[in-house]
Amino acid sequence: MLTVVLECQDQESELAQTLSVLVAGAVEGLVGDVVVLDHGSRDGTSRVADAAGCRFHSQWDIKEIIGSARGDWLLFIEPGARPQAGWIDEIAEYIALNKLPARFTASRGYRRPFFERIGRATPPLELGLLLPKSQALAAARSGMSLAAFVKGQKPRKLASELIPSWVARAAR
Repeated sequence: MLTVVLECQDQESELAQTLSVLVAGAVEGLVGDVVVLDHGSRDGTSRVADAAGCRFHSQWDIKEIIGSARGDWLLFIEPGARPQAGWIDEIAEYIALNKLPARFTASRGYRRPFFERIGRATPPLELGLLLPKSQALAAARSGMSLAAFVKGQKPRKLASELIPSWVARAAR
């Protein structure tokens, strides 16, 4: 089973878009738990999380969150990011056969313009991060930001594509 972790701040619509894609994973029995980590949102982020049955935390520590995850694997993604067709089967197979972290492949249909990609570091969660709970617990430190936690990982690349969250933000 998989626990999905999202970090939000005033991203109600983006969260709703991501959760709508995760429903298929829950129906298939892959996604068993979704955790929303909030940074003081003033919009309806908490209502969206509650309506979707997510665990919502406005005060949190990454080590405690990982320790309380129900799944044996964790998927960290940004609100607004949407895994594309085939992601459920690929992740189910990957977690059955592997012990190493992985990331989605960037969507070929949604790329930043060429000059925006030059000299720009990819944000740590732009392509998500899938990793075993045991490895996440070993890497997490109390007080650590989610971005710092994710940066230390060396993931493989999944064949499944992910539409990055900046696409949803740009459509606002």
